[in-house]
Amino acid sequence: MSPHRTLVRNGHVLTMDPALGDLPTGDVLIEDGVIAAVAPSLPVTDAEVLDATGHLVLPGLIDTHRHTWQSLVRGICGDWTLADYYFGIRLGVSPAYTPDDVRLGNLFGAVDALNSGVTTILDFSHCNNTPDHSDAAVHGLREAGIRAAFCYGFFESSPEQSRFGDHAARVADFHRIADTYFASGGLLTLGVSLSELFGLPWEHTVAELAAARERRALLVNHAGCVFGSVLCTGIAELDALGLLGPDMVHVHCTAFTDAEWDALARSGGKVSISVETELNMGFGRPVFERCRRHGIAPTLSVDVVSLNSGDLWHELRFGLACAREDVLGPVNAAGAMPDSVGIPAREALEWSTVNAADALGLGDRIGSLTPGKRADLLLVGGPAIEQHPVVDPYATLVFQTTAADVRTVLVDGRIVKRDGVLAATDLTTLTAEADSAAERILGRIRAAGRALPGTPPGAWAAVEPMARGFHEQAVRAVKNR
Repeated sequence: MSPHRTLVRNGHVLTMDPALGDLPTGDVLIEDGVIAAVAPSLPVTDAEVLDATGHLVLPGLIDTHRHTWQSLVRGICGDWTLADYYFGIRLGVSPAYTPDDVRLGNLFGAVDALNSGVTTILDFSHCNNTPDHSDAAVHGLREAGIRAAFCYGFFESSPEQSRFGDHAARVADFHRIADTYFASGGLLTLGVSLSELFGLPWEHTVAELAAARERRALLVNHAGCVFGSVLCTGIAELDALGLLGPDMVHVHCTAFTDAEWDALARSGGKVSISVETELNMGFGRPVFERCRRHGIAPTLSVDVVSLNSGDLWHELRFGLACAREDVLGPVNAAGAMPDSVGIPAREALEWSTVNAADALGLGDRIGSLTPGKRADLLLVGGPAIEQHPVVDPYATLVFQTTAADVRTVLVDGRIVKRDGVLAATDLTTLTAEADSAAERILGRIRAAGRALPGTPPGAWAAVEPMARGFHEQAVRAVKNR
């Protein structure tokens, strides 16, 4: 059988591959979902042609940390702190989700990502309130047709009345999910979303790590983001017990000490920065400068659409502004003006392409338009004013682009958005389903007599004694190693 071939013709190709560079005018040939060739001109006649004239052609964007299920409560956290988010979303909204809400949330959130040119997400899935919820989360991603690391979360959203059982039951369900959906290849790869360190007994954290590594699964961890607390610390203990590794994506890291950064760098761990969440919810300053100082390649994540946009272009431009201010602020503080901005726009695009692909363990498959890699790519341009003229393509992408400017999107060589229209999605129906689901979810919360966010006074102080008890368990484990 002859291969299915697609030729992206006559675009301004930004390969993100240093060996190939950029082609002001170039073609990309795709065969059966694989990038077969990239050149200024390819003499191909037996292929479907996508005319990329006047468009930038680049790899699909990659989000290294997204709670996709929360797309059904978009913007609810607009004025919430991290404590509000924990009590309002994790302990309030999550228990009100049915399995079908999780399926729809993942479908809707993944379609939102695809529409803006995000072709791969790390789905930090921690609304697995029953085994049916776990199945539904996978089904939603599959239905959307996105590439994703499905990172199974063990979080208990109803600690006083669990519908799941004990922690061992959750670990067993993770293995069931692995056997059921991840025995062969496909767009989804397997991961584990660790419960917050010192948010549960230390032996449970060790069990989650062991389950992930038994399955060779990606690990993702909310790290160093609660100031003044031991909650979400634990890097020193993981390091002392030999439990850190290059298979871990550490999210936020805003409260890390130098010793924790040193340990993370030695382990080869990766970092995901959620610029809008961190700045708006009081997590602290995004850690671009700390990554640079310790030789760690930063990546970006949307985090929670319950607060901000599912569009990584926002994270890119806000992130670059923060990263540049890290460089330029000390110059201004010294009473001078800088000679350069310090970080070029192209480097920012690396955060959500090649860096992110490596962080997810997919650097040999995606992240650049390199022959042999899977064909996840975007055509950006079209009639919008902000896309003309393109003087500097990287500046146009980082500072001028919106989801509407992402005209065509391919995942694994399959067109999921063409000429500005999602190919297989009835948006009118899907958005109506999302609106109805949100009404039902919030109605259940009201019927239960719960006010959102429902954060108790002194929220973190109330949690701290429990966290310190679990921290002491880890300290004893280190002493007894």
